[in-house]
Amino acid sequence: MSDQLGEQGSRVSAWLRAAKAVTVLTGAGISTDSGIPDFRGPNGVWTRDPSAERLSTLQDYLADPLVRVESWRRRREHPAWTASPNAGHEALVRLEDAGIVRAIITQNIDGLHQRAGSRQVIEIHGTVWWAVCVSCDLRTPMREVLARVEAGDADPLCPHCGGIQKSATISFGQALDRQVLAAAERAAAGCDLMLAVGTSLQVHPAAGLCDVARRCGARLVVVNAQPTPYDEVASAVLPEPIGEVLPRLADAATRQEAG
Repeated sequence: MSDQLGEQGSRVSAWLRAAKAVTVLTGAGISTDSGIPDFRGPNGVWTRDPSAERLSTLQDYLADPLVRVESWRRRREHPAWTASPNAGHEALVRLEDAGIVRAIITQNIDGLHQRAGSRQVIEIHGTVWWAVCVSCDLRTPMREVLARVEAGDADPLCPHCGGIQKSATISFGQALDRQVLAAAERAAAGCDLMLAVGTSLQVHPAAGLCDVARRCGARLVVVNAQPTPYDEVASAVLPEPIGEVLPRLADAATRQEAG
């Protein structure tokens, strides 16, 4: 297995075995093998259709009913409804079960970490599985709201107060939940190794969690196909397919643990 990992990967697997607490930061790249496209990659959603970014901007969403109608239409077609966890998600579950990974901070909204079996998941950008009213904060299962859309309600308003509803995800121009961000910062500060997987590390404050970890003395390992702004300060960079390298790392680390 060490031969498969290569020199860099073997070093990272040794760090995983020796670490007292590993925190994982994941981005869209870990879910591409599940059929969910990323945003900024060569075939990303915004790369192929720059106008799609407007649908994720809070000001445009609140001001323009046509943006909301198109957003609800696209939510009906979101790949998260049919996607399944892949080998990368499952590898992180094995590392968590072995007591190596203590927390997964994810920028993803697809819920695949939880569906794979991960328990300590911090969703800093929210979740697509719930809808929320921007006026009264009523949370409703997304399936229920989408059923209204499918029945012909193109811009379903809150059933409680009549306010605008949106996906319970963080849009551009919208502040992160303070309690969720605080939990993510604690997880970053409390680890001795941070594994950044499938994230461009261009979006803050999520990317800044790498700085929090490093300031507290943690190693940073980046697993991403494309270069990131943090590659130069990382202890190791693995630009290999996530669905291949994470299972190899988990195999090496957990086998040693068992032994």
